[in-house]
Formats: sequence, structure tokens, C-alpha cells
Amino acid sequence: MRLSDVIIVLSRPAEAGNVGAVCRAMKNMGLSRLRLVAPAIEEPGVIRARAIHAVDVWDKAESFDTLAAAVKDCALVVGTTRRRGRHRKQVTMTPGEIAAFLRDRPGPAILVFGNERTGLEDEELHLCNVASHIPADGVFPSLNLSHAVQIYAYELFQALGGQEQDAQVPDAVKGQWVPLAQEATTALVQEVTDNLKLLGFYRQAGREEQERFFRDIFSRACLTEREGRYFAGLIRRAVRLAIKTLI
Repeated sequence: MRLSDVIIVLSRPAEAGNVGAVCRAMKNMGLSRLRLVAPAIEEPGVIRARAIHAVDVWDKAESFDTLAAAVKDCALVVGTTRRRGRHRKQVTMTPGEIAAFLRDRPGPAILVFGNERTGLEDEELHLCNVASHIPADGVFPSLNLSHAVQIYAYELFQALGGQEQDAQVPDAVKGQWVPLAQEATTALVQEVTDNLKLLGFYRQAGREEQERFFRDIFSRACLTEREGRYFAGLIRRAVRLAIKTLI
């Protein structure tokens, strides 16, 4: 993966100064792709002033109404959070571990940062395939948004900065490892769980949790389109055989 494959997403940012500082942190470390989800910012001039020589990052930033729309075209989505629990991710990686994990994967990949005050909500984290946290003193573990982005950007630059960022990326060719985007992965998960339902799965609650499980596993495994079709075909055949046996 290259630095140009990494996309920073700010979900519901509220402080113009923080957004400008994020632009600067990104450009310091060779990152240039910024997306904003439902921003509540009324002072764009403050963003430009705080960004200083990284105004181009802000000028090229994309805006989306929902986080689902902002991440659907990517193969892997990393949600940054310090909170864990039964309805959140059980295991998280540090910024350094995330950078090492992404180094040998094809892109693109997204890092999502939540609102300055509330962080990522449960439903937002459910749209992510892996969680990441910044180790900090338990007395005061909450970091400023731009500071958090700077830490991840630094680790990514250390891991990916030598990957010839400006080289021309050729179009995909037959047989090349191109991972499924989130939208395609979601469709694959839907097909798999639809088939499992035919066997009597999900008579009780649990389908939604298993769908998140499958989606996260498939995304971290970086399945290609062909592998996705092959896996779905295996499930379909297994279900048909099981139904015949029951009959």
C-alpha cells in the first residue's frame, strides 16, 4: 500500500480549527485524501487559516452525508476509538500495528476519526472492520482530534513513506490482487447469511452480529472478487446438499 491509498475520514467534526490542523498534520506526513461526514462547521475561514500551507488538502476534501457512503468504495475501514465493550470491537491495534498491517496490503484503506466530544458511536464503529486505539495514560486518555491524526499519520509515513508515492499506478490486470470494496463485501455477507438462514439459522436473534463478524473477517482477509464468488458458491452448494439430506 502507498500513502496515496490512505484516506482520512472525519465523522461529524465540529471544530473548524481542528479540521485545519488535521489538514496540516496530513500534509506533514504525505497524506492528501480527506473526507468529511456531516460536518457541523460554520467557519471555513478558520480551517484555511489553521491549515496554513496545507490548504490544498482542504480544497480537495470530499463531503458525505453518511459514514456508510464515505467508506463504501474501500476494502478496509479502520475505526479509531479508545472505548471497548460487548457492542464494540473486542480487539484493537495501536497506530504502529495498523501501519504495519497496512504495509503489505493492496489499497485503498480508510481511517475514521469520530466527533471531538463523543468519538465514534456504536453504529459508526460497526461500519469499520478493525478498531485502533492510541495507548495513553488512563487518568486522561482522550486526545485532541488533530493530535490523534498526527500520530497515525506519522506511523503511516514511517511504514509507507518509502513506497514511491509519486509513481504511476497501473490499471489492474487479470489475476492482480484487488480486494473487494465495502459495498461488495456487504453483498457477499448478505448472500452468505441468506443461505445460512435457509438451514434454520437466525430463528433467534444473532444475524446482525454474525453479519458484522463475516464482514470484518472478509475485509481483513482482503478477499478478491473471484475469491468472494468462490466462497459464496461453496456456501450455496453446502446448503443445497444439507437441504437434500434433510428431505
